[in-house]
Amino acid sequence: MSEHHVTTRWAGKMAFDSTVGNHVVRIDSKPEAGDDSGPGPKSLLLVALTGCTGIDLAALLPKMRVKFDTLEIEAAAPLTEEHPRVYTEIRLLFRVRGRNLSEEKIRRAIELSQEKYCGVTAMLKAHCPITWSLELVDEASK
Repeated sequence: MSEHHVTTRWAGKMAFDSTVGNHVVRIDSKPEAGDDSGPGPKSLLLVALTGCTGIDLAALLPKMRVKFDTLEIEAAAPLTEEHPRVYTEIRLLFRVRGRNLSEEKIRRAIELSQEKYCGVTAMLKAHCPITWSLELVDEASK
């Protein structure tokens, strides 16, 4: 069984530095409490989600013979007003730009990521609904 390991150290005020392998990620709070020197922990959940599903698509689409120029994933997630403040839902927007794009294949790749491969999606959707939409920008039609 593999295991991930992260070490997080206080860096002053509300800032923390998390060491992940050879990388350091700064986590902080907005002013007044912090200095906004890094994203907040809940936003980093969305980074993990969009990164995980993005890696899936970057691996799946070439195997499906779908060439793309750019791939962007936006995440929007409203928070509850009461504590603990948690996401009520997560909405993903996949934006793919390229020439002669196959919408059917791209949708299938997203479905495979969201339903089978993305572990971050699996963990988060157990507690919060995740929906997605697709925006294609086909340069061939311009």
